[in-house]
Amino acid sequence: MNRIKEALIEAGISQTELAKRLGKGFNMVNLYATNRVQPPIPVLYRIAEILNVDVRTLLYLTK
Repeated sequence: MNRIKEALIEAGISQTELAKRLGKGFNMVNLYATNRVQPPIPVLYRIAEILNVDVRTLLYLTK
């Protein structure tokens, strides 16, 4: 599973809410959450901040 999607579930935050907090469209966040597009590094750091996780957890696959 994609780490962004996994972190969203763990944080109890929807893709819609993440999109709103990032100032991005739902479609773009969905592309991030489904591994179709890699977010730019500054956006990745912002996602980590919003989800209250270390940015490294969003970069590595988990078992």
